[in-house]
Amino acid sequence: MSVQALHLRPAWAALKKHHQKVRRVQLRQLFAKDRERGTRLAIEAAGIYLDYSKNRITDETLGLLVQLAQESGLRDRIDAMFRGDKINTSEQRAVLHVALRAPRGASIIHDGQNVVPEVHAVLDRMATFAERVRSGAWQGHTGKRIRNVINIGIGGSDLGPVMAYEALKHYSERAMTFRFVSNVDGTDFAEAVQALDPAETLFIVSSKTFTTLETMTNAHTARDWLLSGLNNEPSATAKHFVAVSTNAEKVAEFGIDTANMFGFWDWVGGRYSMDSAIGLSTMLAIGPDNFRAMLEGFHEVDEHFRTAPFERNLPVLMGLLAIWYNNFFGAQTIAVLPYEQYLKRFPAYLQQLTMESNGKHVTLDGRPVNYDTGPVYWGEPGTNGQHSFYQLIHQGTRLIPCDFIAFARTLNPLGRHHDMLLANVFAQTEALAFGKTAKQVEAEGTPEWLVPHRLFEGNRPSNTILLDELTPAALGKLVALYEHSVFTQGAIWQIDSFDQWGVELGKALAQRIIPELEDVAEPKLEHDSSTNALIRRYRKMKGGT
Repeated sequence: MSVQALHLRPAWAALKKHHQKVRRVQLRQLFAKDRERGTRLAIEAAGIYLDYSKNRITDETLGLLVQLAQESGLRDRIDAMFRGDKINTSEQRAVLHVALRAPRGASIIHDGQNVVPEVHAVLDRMATFAERVRSGAWQGHTGKRIRNVINIGIGGSDLGPVMAYEALKHYSERAMTFRFVSNVDGTDFAEAVQALDPAETLFIVSSKTFTTLETMTNAHTARDWLLSGLNNEPSATAKHFVAVSTNAEKVAEFGIDTANMFGFWDWVGGRYSMDSAIGLSTMLAIGPDNFRAMLEGFHEVDEHFRTAPFERNLPVLMGLLAIWYNNFFGAQTIAVLPYEQYLKRFPAYLQQLTMESNGKHVTLDGRPVNYDTGPVYWGEPGTNGQHSFYQLIHQGTRLIPCDFIAFARTLNPLGRHHDMLLANVFAQTEALAFGKTAKQVEAEGTPEWLVPHRLFEGNRPSNTILLDELTPAALGKLVALYEHSVFTQGAIWQIDSFDQWGVELGKALAQRIIPELEDVAEPKLEHDSSTNALIRRYRKMKGGT
């Protein structure tokens, strides 16, 4: 389907005019005029309560944003994804992470075949393996049970599993240790295996091609570490390594039994893969039942996104609000602030999901965009940030829309802690929205010279996302919520949210530079003068020629 250029869409032009009219309107005014605003501009669906009333929007704003989504072909784009069309145009691939959590019996067609049975076949194999490891039936080379699991991956093969493990630690098997290696910096591996017994350690090597530089460098180091602790018996590899890959030849060459290779498909992007075989470490930690509960949470939001009208659609509204601030207010970032310690890695996970997806400079047909895409997502958990970067959000010169995430019930009830935590959530959104006027500051007896310093302008927008409790299903819902918000933004910007060519150039140049750092003889360097000088300086500092 051909979609009209963004700046030519009637809703876009109308939003530009509308922004000029409302950009100085205060949230104080909006709430004073509409006593029901706090409940009227809120939605509950799929077990998620979204209060978006503290955004700098009116009913007219919402109507125009929904109109923009319609004019941008968002409905057709959603249907195309669920239908299995190849909407990743630059790689000619379908985008079917929604199939990873489709229930048995569902039908999602790719190249004429229903992929759902394949998905469940892999899930069943994962479950069987996970139960064997967790029960002690799977034993290492010396007959000891596995007590340590180390996931080796990078990007989506690491960020998703790490985030999920931390988020669902309450449900994990505490008799087992789970660690994660991604950085090619040797320190990452050295610390991961610290104090572990090779005879009790299982490595999961996650690489679709089994050629990823960082992952395979760490995998070979892991194999050397394992074998050095097990009398250098090559056969030990098969009992201590499994693979998440599609390259059976390379997996077997490494020494892994291909019966212990768990596959996935080219229609699964790395940053959308935590609910595929990439999540094997997650399943080992929380068990197959909890993993399937997480998938059910994903699916519930998938169905909401697919069927709900835009004006009542959680991911669509969040995506449209992000467009509103990014493209009309010039906001360059969005802060994601989970008031739940288990979600401490959630903002880092979202950084890849959002910025690798929508950090694009050309449209689907290759034309340069003339508008901003892909805001920077960042954040930290809980009250920690209040004593750090909240100063800038409250009183700085930059507009930073915020997403606050909280749960009605804690998994670790300790006295007053949870009430105090949630009080901070509600207080922060109130303070950001309404601030404190000069009159209020003066009324507190503040000296005149100090008033400007203690003034809070307010009018800082935020969403509040409330769920009942951080369960595996709730985590699936949260991830799907942001996945589909990213999709919404990309559809309106008319960009490909599912390729990532931007990560390739640096990796290719590194392959060229590695031998220039390692060669004993002085290499002939043909980079720019800065890179040449840095290579020479490094060689000299490490004792080379």
